[in-house]
Amino acid sequence: MASTGAFRNGTQKGALKFDRPLSINSNPKSSPSSSFSSPSSSSFKSKPGVRRNSVGSLPGVPAKDDASVSGRVRVAVRLRPRNAEELEADSDFADCVELQPELKRLKLRKNIWDSDTYEFDEVLTEFASQKRVYEVVAKPVVESVLDGYNGTVMAYGQTGTGKTYTLGRLGEEDAADRGIMVRAMEDILAEISPETDSVCVSYSQLYMETIQDLLDPANDNISIMEDPKTGDVSLPGATVVEIRDQQSFVELLQLGEAHRFAANTKLNTESSRSHAILMVHAKRSVKGKDSALSSENGSMSSMLKTLKPPIVRKGKLVVVDLAGSERIDKSGSEGHTLEEAKSINLSLSALGKCINALAENCAHVPVRDSKLTRLLRDSFGGTARTSLVVTIGPSPRHRGETTSTIMFGQRAMKVENMLKIKEEFDYKSLSRRLDIQLEKLIAEHERQQKAFQDEIERITIEAQKHIFVVERNYADALEKEKLNYQKEYMESLKKLEEQWSKEQQKHGITKIELKDNGLIKTSVEEIHAVSSEEMVEVERLLQEESLLRKSAEEEANNLRNQLILWKRSEEARTSEISKLQKLVEDEARQKQQLEEEIAVLQSQLMQLSFEADETRRKIDGGGAGEVPNGLDSLISQVRHQPLQYSGDGKTSMAKLFEQGGEHASTYILLLSYCLFSAIHLSIVLDFFLIKLSVPTVGLHKILSLLEAEDVDVRIHAVKVVANLAAEETNQEKIVEAGGLTSLLMLLRSTEDETIHRVAAGAIANLAMSETNQELIMAQGGVQLLSMTAAYAEDPQTLRMVAGAIANLCGNDKLQMRLRAEGGIKALLGMVRCRHPDVLAQVARGIANFAKCESRASTQGTKIGKSVLIEDGALPWIVQNANNDVSPIRRHIELALCHLAQQEANAKDMIGGGALWELVRISRDCSREDVRALAHRTLTSSPTFLTELKRLRIGYG
Repeated sequence: MASTGAFRNGTQKGALKFDRPLSINSNPKSSPSSSFSSPSSSSFKSKPGVRRNSVGSLPGVPAKDDASVSGRVRVAVRLRPRNAEELEADSDFADCVELQPELKRLKLRKNIWDSDTYEFDEVLTEFASQKRVYEVVAKPVVESVLDGYNGTVMAYGQTGTGKTYTLGRLGEEDAADRGIMVRAMEDILAEISPETDSVCVSYSQLYMETIQDLLDPANDNISIMEDPKTGDVSLPGATVVEIRDQQSFVELLQLGEAHRFAANTKLNTESSRSHAILMVHAKRSVKGKDSALSSENGSMSSMLKTLKPPIVRKGKLVVVDLAGSERIDKSGSEGHTLEEAKSINLSLSALGKCINALAENCAHVPVRDSKLTRLLRDSFGGTARTSLVVTIGPSPRHRGETTSTIMFGQRAMKVENMLKIKEEFDYKSLSRRLDIQLEKLIAEHERQQKAFQDEIERITIEAQKHIFVVERNYADALEKEKLNYQKEYMESLKKLEEQWSKEQQKHGITKIELKDNGLIKTSVEEIHAVSSEEMVEVERLLQEESLLRKSAEEEANNLRNQLILWKRSEEARTSEISKLQKLVEDEARQKQQLEEEIAVLQSQLMQLSFEADETRRKIDGGGAGEVPNGLDSLISQVRHQPLQYSGDGKTSMAKLFEQGGEHASTYILLLSYCLFSAIHLSIVLDFFLIKLSVPTVGLHKILSLLEAEDVDVRIHAVKVVANLAAEETNQEKIVEAGGLTSLLMLLRSTEDETIHRVAAGAIANLAMSETNQELIMAQGGVQLLSMTAAYAEDPQTLRMVAGAIANLCGNDKLQMRLRAEGGIKALLGMVRCRHPDVLAQVARGIANFAKCESRASTQGTKIGKSVLIEDGALPWIVQNANNDVSPIRRHIELALCHLAQQEANAKDMIGGGALWELVRISRDCSREDVRALAHRTLTSSPTFLTELKRLRIGYG
């Protein structure tokens, strides 16, 4: 398998670096303004003192509200050096390209004596340094962005030619390897002022026509917003992070790269399967400019000077790392990776159509054919300053892809953009200043108001104290006056009693009468007192009786309501019971009908069996015999099937099958007949294999045969289902029709080795989908696969089971459940079979599992020692790290690199001998990307470095 180019994960060994400045002479075919010079030249400088709304005026251009200047798309071509595989495989062949950098020209050889010549704005050889590439391609665009223009830097080319190396290389190990993204942010941060300016960044990817946030993976469906006035394209749903220093930006890129989709293909071990879009929004304040806010007589008041808004320039830099174009026959993509490749090629094809239309000045540009073209609407034919770097490889095996890439760059050079400066008054800054002044005034007012309130509270407290003292003095005086009045009253009463006594003596009234009157009066008062007490008692008893009666009435009402609800629920239950009885009767009738149909089919099957036996006896007796009358037409159609196998024969059989019911039963009977008579069995099976788009009725008929009593019928039925499951378009229908449940039931109920092998293969095909993986886990599929692996002896059966478990190992969400249900132990247990195909699937599962663990640790999830090491897989991994079989060795090398990225595994790997294998991989592996991954892993682990130093092994 071909490895990726040297630009992906490391610097090409022996490559020279030249940091000399590049000549900025224009291409002979371009206009005078088409050089790679910085926009800080006169053509991009704005006149001071001119008021702008959203765009600025340029020298030599009439002052308008929408002033703009023409700017052609700049294109540079960069050649990747030969990688290790090309040095070995193409050693006898010359490079298909020849560079003439001093003439900015490239020659593409057709053969030894003939070649085509192409001119570009810049031609970069395989020895060009990253700094030179940045200064030539991206630095003019970055300077334009700082001056208030939109800018785009994009890389296009075949997969494995160094696009991600050119744009996204972080340069952690060697600062000279830094890519365009890191260098551009360094220049931007060096030019802005932290107090008045700001830089915001968003990082997203376009994967399978869906925009996903690389900084927040949960945000996986971002919409595109287009400004109807300016045509500016933005992603309002993406996470935006403000950048203050270079280190935070590098950490942001690391987080985004960890979430970006990648896959292993024949052209690239970690091929990007999505288009990465980095958007940098730079906002700068322009100093030393006077706004036109003066008064009519030319004097400017102090208020206007205070309220003068500053001028800001807003520039947007878009860096696009396109996924590589690839041919399926060369990349070896299959399954989900094939669907990814189709989506990538479709989006790149849509981009090519738009550039062709712009280059030919067509009236209609198909921008809305793809989300990629919508995102790049401003970059091609818009208002942005655009630089494109096309990357190519030297291998003559990929001459077709190299030609396509070169022609793409040639067409892009014909696209003209109208550059517009985005300069406006910073009313937000003015508003912030006014808000600060307003907050100060409000705070001062609140302080004064609080002081005033404190003074009022003090005066109020003093007044309350004074009032309290006065009230207390008044109460004392009033009490004294009351006591005086009582004393005078008592004295007056005493005088009256004395006077009354004198009057009694004077008139001769006896004391006895007075006493009698007093006794009578006392008796009357006692009678009244007793009556009043009885009345109070009677009223109390009456109130208690009223309360008891009221509570009794409420309880009766509650019971009455409960009785009504009970009656309603009883009626509902009665109606439900009647419905259930009706359903039971319907089910009984359907069951009876099905039993009758089964009896008819059984009788037909017996008749067919009898007729097949008769035919076989006639054939064995030497006579050709005659086909039974009941199947004359059907057998004749089957026997003529090979003559119409690629024509009308398929169509007629497909139509009969799609009609379902009667015709589907006919073909099932035909299948049974073929099983007994062994006549044209391959024709029927070929039909089921060809007819991949199965209708629902026919699929249910096929699935029903999985439960047949005849073992041969079940075997051929499960073969049909397995071949149907090989196509992704049929997998959803099979699962919806209960096919997955039936396949798992076969593993549980049958003991036939052939059925186990074919059913496991079908489950492995269904396990390629993430949704089906969760269904397999939910229905106990891992336990059934583990049991099958424990008792199976056939290498092909073990290969199918190992393939299914290996697909499940690639799901991050299922790892803990997979181990708990015995999936990992079953996978490791299959190494007892030394068949290379089985070991290759086991190695693939281990690599998938280790990669998921490594990704989880990279995303910040705290995990301990690897499950693989805890389950004892490390000795086998180390033993097969240098296996002679290429697939086994390739997966084991990747598994070792991913296990080594977890610091918790370092000590066990050292003790198990894995450190020596990592050192060997970093030095002797034939693939450059794996060597770089092993080297980066060793140098980033303190435990590994300490052990290497202790062993006195030089490693740097």
